[in-house]
Amino acid sequence: MDKTLRIATRKSPLALWQSEHVAARLRAAHPGLEVELVPMSTRGDEQLDRSLAAIGGKGLFLKELELAMQRGEADCAVHSLKDVPMELEPGFALPAVLERADPADAFVSHRYAGLDALPQGAVVGTSSLRRQAQLRARRPDLQLRDLRGNVNTRLAKLDAGEYDAIVLACAGLQRLGLDERIRARLVAPGWLPAPAQAVVAVETREGDERTAALVSVLEDAPTRTRIEAERALNLALHGSCHVPVAAFAELDGTRLRLAAWVGSASDGSGVRAEGEGSADDPRALGRAVAADLFAQGAARFLG
Repeated sequence: MDKTLRIATRKSPLALWQSEHVAARLRAAHPGLEVELVPMSTRGDEQLDRSLAAIGGKGLFLKELELAMQRGEADCAVHSLKDVPMELEPGFALPAVLERADPADAFVSHRYAGLDALPQGAVVGTSSLRRQAQLRARRPDLQLRDLRGNVNTRLAKLDAGEYDAIVLACAGLQRLGLDERIRARLVAPGWLPAPAQAVVAVETREGDERTAALVSVLEDAPTRTRIEAERALNLALHGSCHVPVAAFAELDGTRLRLAAWVGSASDGSGVRAEGEGSADDPRALGRAVAADLFAQGAARFLG
């Protein structure tokens, strides 16, 4: 058997951390396996002057990595699952999702302890429509400004005084050893994360049984159950980075609970739904909660 596994990865510090974490886990699980990273730049990383929604969506972080697999330059790719479209391109699969890290969003500021401590008209940075919508729902007085780039770039802009606060993912900060930058965690039920936030996934070519078998040791079944519900809801809503969709599933034994919110990034109005179902059919729960959102008029927020 070929003793080398090549992982395609973006070049950002967080992407490299996630890919090296996967590589270390695979080396430990398969003694003698050589794991190499194949760092690549993607269009989503290069075009930082416009929002993701304006340049084509989160799928821009995947395309170059998928092409590398198709060309035989890499055997698999490591992604933040929240950046992976609900329906993969034909010919690809997700045989492993790792245990979910902290799914909360992080309030980051030098001067203010939390969202409610911000003064009237404070400037908050985020390019996520989901975060913008929830910020407007909580604090319609705030000035929201776009903020793209990798984690360190965003923090540097805050440190330079361009913003009073910024909102990032807790998991990204924690993975980079920047826990001390988190002033407050924005958590459920009052604040919901993106579907599959804080989950690392491994993508392979469909039919590549060798690679799928190697990476399957990383699969975390409880995380898979939760994200299947969240992603099924997002798919039913036709969600993307163009649509402010938030969703969070919690597993309690054989029961699964799902809370979701869809809203407007322009004025913070929105609708919320919750549901509970069997953990054996998480996608059914996702579709049911999506149907509840539609019944409350969610279509008006979905373009």
